Amino acid sequence: MTSLAQRCGLHDAARAAACDALRARVREADVRQVRVAWGDLHGWLRGKTLMPHALDAALMDGVGLVGTLLLKDTSDRTAFKVFEPGGAPDGFGGAANLWLLPDPASFTLLPWAPGTAWVLGQPWFADGTPVLQDPRRVLQRAVARLADAGWRLRCGLEVEFHVYRIVDERLDPATSTWPPEPPAVELIHPGWQLLSDAHADRVAPVFDIVRDTALGLGLPLRSLEIELGPSQVEAVFDAMDALDAADGMLRFRNGVQQALRRAGYHASFVCRPPFPQVMASGWHLHHSLVDADDRNAFAAADAPLSAKGRHWLAGLLAHAAGAAVFGTSTTNGFGRFRPHALAPMQVAWGRDNRGAMLRLVGGVGDPATRIENRIGEPAANPYAYIAAQIHAGLDGLARGLEPPPPTESPYAEGGAPLPTRLGNALDALQADATLCDAMGRAFVETFVAVKRQEQARCDAAEDKAEFDRREYFSRL
Repeated sequence: MTSLAQRCGLHDAARAAACDALRARVREADVRQVRVAWGDLHGWLRGKTLMPHALDAALMDGVGLVGTLLLKDTSDRTAFKVFEPGGAPDGFGGAANLWLLPDPASFTLLPWAPGTAWVLGQPWFADGTPVLQDPRRVLQRAVARLADAGWRLRCGLEVEFHVYRIVDERLDPATSTWPPEPPAVELIHPGWQLLSDAHADRVAPVFDIVRDTALGLGLPLRSLEIELGPSQVEAVFDAMDALDAADGMLRFRNGVQQALRRAGYHASFVCRPPFPQVMASGWHLHHSLVDADDRNAFAAADAPLSAKGRHWLAGLLAHAAGAAVFGTSTTNGFGRFRPHALAPMQVAWGRDNRGAMLRLVGGVGDPATRIENRIGEPAANPYAYIAAQIHAGLDGLARGLEPPPPTESPYAEGGAPLPTRLGNALDALQADATLCDAMGRAFVETFVAVKRQEQARCDAAEDKAEFDRREYFSRL
């Protein structure tokens, strides 16, 4: 009988050698357990912790996990009637298993957990059929489409988030709720002093953990910065290829949360923590198109942006409303789109203008010319966010679209507005047939159904602040 890896068409001589190398590393590093993990529909790791002897079998036959993990909203409630005929997407009826096949090349020792390693996996059906709802597969298809056109996308991540010191875990079983209350916390810095060196010194224990975690995971961390809001910080990374950037965002968020939790801190990637005085956090996605020789296709010697760059930019604008839900994908995140808040409100671009949705950085001979999309929240699924940029940009290239003039007043009245709530963003996505087809109808239909349930639960909540606390701040 063939193994799952063989049925999936993945196991060749190169993978066999990688599996042998992984087994050797497990022995040499005295690894006592391996977490086989995968990013779910929301971009948060799920998986199982295997003992070393069990990993050997999993490399060939996968790790079984309940398929409803791909059908859950942010509270972990399943959005489909999986026990009714026709109530779930094909292959998910009866809460049947998916099989998580580890990627041996992704083996990483966890810097905060001695004797423990991560191996990233990807879900498959038992017959070797790919799971089309898997967000990583959505980005893989986008990257492959880009490669067929002769291009790669280089992505630089700027990630704002909040870190608090835990004063009470609130783990009393008598008062447990679903979702749970977050811990009681206090600030690590008082805020309202952007890039303060004094604040950087007072949060040095936190920055030490974040730095050691990111670098220990092999991520190209460039800087750690004090942001404007109370307890708000930012991590900036050097450019990576698109799939590496998405994997890196997944590892960073999950790793930082776990490492800081061990030290008594609560790291939150929710856009707006549930406190009266906060600054919303964004995830600014810098990206540029490069050819096979690593030449930047956006750079031009005598213009702000090359012709290909203009077409790409115009594609991002054309699909901005439909793609918005992949950059901002929680009910909480849309509260960030406010006037003069360094967050976008309209479908517009500008030259070095942080109020515009798309900010052109560089230009006129700068080899680092790039487009910064400022629509993202730090809780967004990195695979879907980046994939949507690729498909929108490629459509602009294919149609030779041209952008309008850059804005100098991104908050003026009269511009084309971005969606202002999750439900509206889902409507805009479903109205964009080109983007839905490119992202994959199976993925989009599942994503929309799950997010509709999230919006409905928010609308039904009598206490919206309580909803934000439990749904997002407790978990994301």
